[in-house]
Amino acid sequence: MRLLASSAALTCVLLLAGGCGDAETVSDDTPGAATSSATTGATEGAGASPSGSASEGSEEPAGTVVPITIEGDTVSPEAQRLPVSLDETVTLEITADAPGEIHVHSTPEQELEYDEGTTDLELTFEQPGVVEVESHDLGLTILQLEVS
Repeated sequence: MRLLASSAALTCVLLLAGGCGDAETVSDDTPGAATSSATTGATEGAGASPSGSASEGSEEPAGTVVPITIEGDTVSPEAQRLPVSLDETVTLEITADAPGEIHVHSTPEQELEYDEGTTDLELTFEQPGVVEVESHDLGLTILQLEVS
């Protein structure tokens, strides 16, 4: 597990990642800008500045908590649409049978790593729009967050 510490490293990751495919938005052409942080031993996502830092122990996640289960080639929920407010903390509580990565199609786009077991990833959106959260490895949309 590694944390990207400098903005130069974050910029390089974003440039190397390029586009993740064509993310469709339903109600707005501008996906929400997001900040992220990783908690419970997860890796901080590339993108905007983190909204917090890694937490210790059994702190309760802030804001809206979305449980996500990834087992083999299946994910739950799949393509769930969820309304969230601007500047609201959304915690993705990922329980996975193997480490992996999800993509958050916000502005800027983010690639967030998770570990085997349970990983909490916190997101905060600063622009309205529909933001897709996807597993490119599985070719599945996990969530569509309607930020308003």
